[in-house]
Amino acid sequence: MSLPQDQHRPFFPFGNPFRMVLPKGPHLSPWLHELLNTFEETLAERLRKLKPKDREDVLSLSWMRFAMESLCDTHTDIKVLITALELPVSNWDEKWIDVYLDNSVKLLDICIAFSSELSRLNQGHLILQCVLHNLDCHTPKQFVRARASLDGWRQHINSKNPRLENFSSIIDNLTETLNHPKVKTSAKGKVLMRAMYGVKVVTLFVCSIFLAAFSGSAKKLMDFQVLEVCLWAEAFTELQAFVNSGIRNVFSTGSVAVLRELEYVDIIVNKLYPMIQNGVGPVEAEAFQNSISDLGKRSEKLSQGLDVLAKEVDGFFRIVLTGRDALLCNLRVGSNVSDPIAETNNVKDQVVR
Repeated sequence: MSLPQDQHRPFFPFGNPFRMVLPKGPHLSPWLHELLNTFEETLAERLRKLKPKDREDVLSLSWMRFAMESLCDTHTDIKVLITALELPVSNWDEKWIDVYLDNSVKLLDICIAFSSELSRLNQGHLILQCVLHNLDCHTPKQFVRARASLDGWRQHINSKNPRLENFSSIIDNLTETLNHPKVKTSAKGKVLMRAMYGVKVVTLFVCSIFLAAFSGSAKKLMDFQVLEVCLWAEAFTELQAFVNSGIRNVFSTGSVAVLRELEYVDIIVNKLYPMIQNGVGPVEAEAFQNSISDLGKRSEKLSQGLDVLAKEVDGFFRIVLTGRDALLCNLRVGSNVSDPIAETNNVKDQVVR
């Protein structure tokens, strides 16, 4: 499948994955072909379902929850595939194991950063509750407090989360591992490597979307050129083009709040602020009350959306952690691998802080 040297080679941001996905070696049996095709067809269908009907839904918390849920299902599927392959850990190339363990730690770090940011955003709900409480009193003193709370909410939402500072470099490091080290592999190993390639691409795609949403920068988005031989390639390419273009369009409008539910709250806050600052006359009274009511509903919906997404992120964390622990347990049975359980437990404890 190599190209003549005088032709333009396709660009892969992570190197040439052909040697990883299509390594030389034993041909696949019909059973292995069916196993791989079932995995890839399921992944393709999941990607098609993930494509939102409207570009405006891309950065909504409901769609992000669906994306994380889909990612959890994909990682569960790879566990099922590994079990079906009955490929003993003793047969895994040592380089595979090293890369897997390193990648799993990075994914756990990403989950911790996600959870931290979702928790930080949800703390803004308490500030908005203070705003609503003060506005119920209809006194000048309480209006001043409400305005101060709105100022606090704006500062809180626009502040940066230090846990996200190293996020981009972690994703870059994971992207580099798509180009696996060249290893000798069996027919079962070929199936595992190709399936893992799909899992990694989808994982990095979803993580880059979350990074763009949380960092407020479309520069964090990644555009993957994947191998057409994979049965999920077409569905992934269509999804990536639709989602990434939608996100870049959101950023091009100059919106301060990228998350859809957060943007709705910000719009209402911008309506309320001048009313609180300048006072509310008889003409504006009805509009003022409607805005207060809308703020209560929108802030509650935002908080609920953040809670649900946080649960999905925690679920993904546990899937990665249990998969890592299972591999480590198998390694300890047949080797002198040191016990790293304390390390993974420490990571698990951090996710709730």
